[in-house]
Amino acid sequence: MAMQTSHTQALKDIVPAARNNINTQFIVLEKGRITTEGGQNKTCMGLVADETASVHFQLWNEECDSFQAGDIIHLSNGIFSYHHGSNLVLRAGKRGKVEKVGEFTMAFVESPNMSEILWLPDPNNSGKYVRESVISPFSRIFQCCKKRPRCFKLP
Repeated sequence: MAMQTSHTQALKDIVPAARNNINTQFIVLEKGRITTEGGQNKTCMGLVADETASVHFQLWNEECDSFQAGDIIHLSNGIFSYHHGSNLVLRAGKRGKVEKVGEFTMAFVESPNMSEILWLPDPNNSGKYVRESVISPFSRIFQCCKKRPRCFKLP
């Protein structure tokens, strides 16, 4: 099982921000189809999780081909922010780095899904967001995941 260290952040503790400051480790549960944005950049959405929560993770260009379901990934200097103004996703961004560090076995939970929480600006601190409500405890993009066991192990 992958353990959170003082240098990694649990997914349940991430909050939307405008800067790359998330260092975490997770397992890829699902990966959606690859699309092309602007005729050049490939993107695909994935569902990732650790032992505390899940989140939608956006992969770009070569990342779409490099990572598969079951891969354990370390994200350095990631960002959790709105994509195209409507969906909160975790991603490496321009300054972050994703690296495969293992595969196949890692304890995880799918609820709460941090991308399925409604976040509002903190009225006391304009630079922070606070949780308003839960839209859905599970991913609405990857519906089949509700039936998966807690520990992902490929045959």
